[in-house]
Amino acid sequence: MSTEPRQLEVAASGGGLLAESGMVDANDLRLRSSAASRFGSVRKGIMGLRMEQWKTLLPVVNRHENEYLKLNDREIRKASLALRFRARSGESLAKILPEAYALVRVASQRILEMRHYDVQILGGMALFHGAIAEMETGEGKTLTATLPTYLRALMGRGTHVATVNDYLAERDADWMKPLYKSLGMTVGVVLTDNDRDARREGYHSDITYGTAKEFGFDFMRDRLLLRRMGREMDGFLGSGSSQRWDDSGDMPVQREAYFALLDEADSILIDDARTPLIIGSIGEEAREQIVSTYQWAAENASGFEDDHDYEFDHEKRKVELTFSGRQRVRTLVKPGLVAEMGLVDLYEYTERAIKVAREFFLDEQYVIRDGEIVIVDESTGRIAEGRKWRDGIHQAVEANEGVEVSVPTGQAARITVQDLFLRYRHVAGMTGTASSAAREFRKVYKLNVVKIPTNRPNQRQRWDDLVFGSEDAKWDAIVTEVQEVHDLGRPVLIGTRSIDKSHLLSAKLKTARIDHDVLNANEIEHEAEIVERAGIAGRVTVATNMAGRGTDIKLGESVAETGGLHVICTELHDSARIDRQLIGRCARQGDPGTYRQYMALEDDILKEAHGKTKADRYKATGSNLVGDVNQYCSLLRKAQQKVEKNHFRDRTVMLHQEKERKKLQREIGQDPYLDSAD
Repeated sequence: MSTEPRQLEVAASGGGLLAESGMVDANDLRLRSSAASRFGSVRKGIMGLRMEQWKTLLPVVNRHENEYLKLNDREIRKASLALRFRARSGESLAKILPEAYALVRVASQRILEMRHYDVQILGGMALFHGAIAEMETGEGKTLTATLPTYLRALMGRGTHVATVNDYLAERDADWMKPLYKSLGMTVGVVLTDNDRDARREGYHSDITYGTAKEFGFDFMRDRLLLRRMGREMDGFLGSGSSQRWDDSGDMPVQREAYFALLDEADSILIDDARTPLIIGSIGEEAREQIVSTYQWAAENASGFEDDHDYEFDHEKRKVELTFSGRQRVRTLVKPGLVAEMGLVDLYEYTERAIKVAREFFLDEQYVIRDGEIVIVDESTGRIAEGRKWRDGIHQAVEANEGVEVSVPTGQAARITVQDLFLRYRHVAGMTGTASSAAREFRKVYKLNVVKIPTNRPNQRQRWDDLVFGSEDAKWDAIVTEVQEVHDLGRPVLIGTRSIDKSHLLSAKLKTARIDHDVLNANEIEHEAEIVERAGIAGRVTVATNMAGRGTDIKLGESVAETGGLHVICTELHDSARIDRQLIGRCARQGDPGTYRQYMALEDDILKEAHGKTKADRYKATGSNLVGDVNQYCSLLRKAQQKVEKNHFRDRTVMLHQEKERKKLQREIGQDPYLDSAD
């Protein structure tokens, strides 16, 4: 992906300069003393060799840091402008790196009162050289990101920091803006509700924060605009900020996409990669007929019987009508516009409606806000603003809930997450849960995973998993454990998989008279205050995955002495990485903490892995069991692994199909992003 020279400045005296610099604290010295063990996991392969090279740059960074500490704020800004001039004059960014990182470190210490640890400097080096940096939760990824972001931004080209949601994009931009400003950099943020003028301003800043989704949609909107203007896209999004538009009226908002740094890279590049980004379009004349057909199908879906009128493929999550089901469709009463639909179309609408009725539930996959269906992202637990399910599923959900059906549906523009970020000249990412997806990162994106050591030894303790025959037994055990830990004065964070289960557990805690907070997509306006008090002694917080990625729970006074935060996972998610993100809320930055994972033979993971029939058999077995049944733990773990493999297969299939589609369309002279292959 990168064509830039990979040269590295190597200090002749190696790590010995660390001690001589006078800028290494006790934690940084621990890194040096235990380097052999902590870097053992990455010694294999080229990334391991590079890590050893990057370590030799630490004393060089520290030496420059000593020099910059003597400068005042005005001189710091002047030094930054000098680095910008050198970068734009053709000097290698790799050569400038030690000075740039030292400058950011000094500025951060002055402006934010946070000095980058040596391990964060190493993480910044890995990111600059196009890797996925796996950093434990709580190790300061947001601060680490400032290093490669600043260095790449010196070029004056598109430098994007992609997050998983608007909340994190706006938070991180506001947090880091004073730091970048002190170095002469401008910062913009692109949010879902921004108009085109605000978006254009955000993209033409030196550094732009936003979500991957918005970057993708703006790419497609600009491409549609250029088609209307009779222009062709040059490269990615135009020839850069120097491009002039003679036409009056609108113009593209984006400029050249040079560097993308992905926060929570596994969420963006893997979890969100199963669904392409689509801008819909359809003629007005078909709108009423389509709406009527969705509503008709929703009204009749409940009358179709499983294994008689339709068959359900649990692996592909697909409904297919049987002969009996198709016959039933033909005999159903059809109002005026519906009767004009072809039978094949009616079969498809009916299959969608059946799938929605059995697989999509309020306060699990979605919520209703202001009369609209709003998706709840399973991996983050947050509202996914602006997102819609494809292939008519979103409209079928709307019809099922009796809200206005949002037509258009068709396709005006389309791009996958994979394609979007493969278009950047330089890409890097960071997350706390990259190792399990290393193969996919390498195969699809040509990105290697590098494990970054922790600043302090990890004190996280795992309590034994507990498995129960029924959900009721599991919830009762959880309430008991919450009470016991609460009585010790420790804060407790309980993660649930959906909104409705967070409400269910909340009701049980109320019955037990345990005071608590609830954090889910319906309580988003109170998120900041709930998170702020979640680490206070004796505090109990019930949360969906909103409390996972990007949430920093600070321990209250004396909490560390009592054992720190205790995390309870109430069931397994589709991916073990999501579970690890929740677990990562405890024992951050060397603090103590514990966690336990609860499971039951009624959990959704068994249904997702094996189908309803087999899941019902496990449920029946569990109903006859008393107490914990930990011998079934491997069964549930293997179910999670199966679901993960299914998702990987889906992403692989979609990637192959997209490649073939684009190849075909280019052969016939079509734009693969704007034209339909049909």
